[in-house]
Amino acid sequence: MESNSANNTVVKLSNENEIAVLELEANALNHDVIASLIEKLDEVEDSGAVVITGRPERFSAGFDLAVMKSGEGPAREMLRSGVELFLRCYSFPRPVIAACNGHALAAGAILLMSCDLRIGTKGEFKIGLPELAIGMSLPLFATELAKDRISKRHFTKATALGSTFNPEEACDAGFLDEIVNEDELLSTALDRAESLKAIGKTQLSLTRSTTRGETIRKIRDTLEDDLSRFVVKQ
Repeated sequence: MESNSANNTVVKLSNENEIAVLELEANALNHDVIASLIEKLDEVEDSGAVVITGRPERFSAGFDLAVMKSGEGPAREMLRSGVELFLRCYSFPRPVIAACNGHALAAGAILLMSCDLRIGTKGEFKIGLPELAIGMSLPLFATELAKDRISKRHFTKATALGSTFNPEEACDAGFLDEIVNEDELLSTALDRAESLKAIGKTQLSLTRSTTRGETIRKIRDTLEDDLSRFVVKQ
């Protein structure tokens, strides 16, 4: 993929002992942020592991609402590019760890579900899929990822009811795997990544296909119909 200098300003890439750290510089996922994340994931495919993190107190507020509210056409194009990002993380041949700095809503929560391990930080933060509460339908690709990652006890509350969770509740629901103090977040994520570096790339790719291949195929095969049904309240 060709480098895009504009995209390079929205996602910062650094390396820590063969672990690639991708830091979101923007609060919302817009086309530039999504393209930059995919581009940088392509660049770091041979790293030992990847950590994705955001700004203090805001991992990601989801898709750019200005675009999502500008009409169903632009909204569906944003969703289409977002799905490519989510599936890139979900099928990535290296372990992907999310260091969730705080709020993770809508597409931010979907990004969490696309990562292997999700480390959250303690605090009064909201995590979840509030699409129904803000006038949008929840696409099938989101519900398919939720089926894989969210506890059955919380599935209806997290999807059909558009509920959000604090970090402790999000850990129980399945959006997060553990929570730590804010000053321990990145170091904990790097420690978890370090412990996973030895996993073989080929072996992980093959295991992705056996454990996640069916979900990936269903999302891809139904994507156009899924997008055609997506509704935004104007």
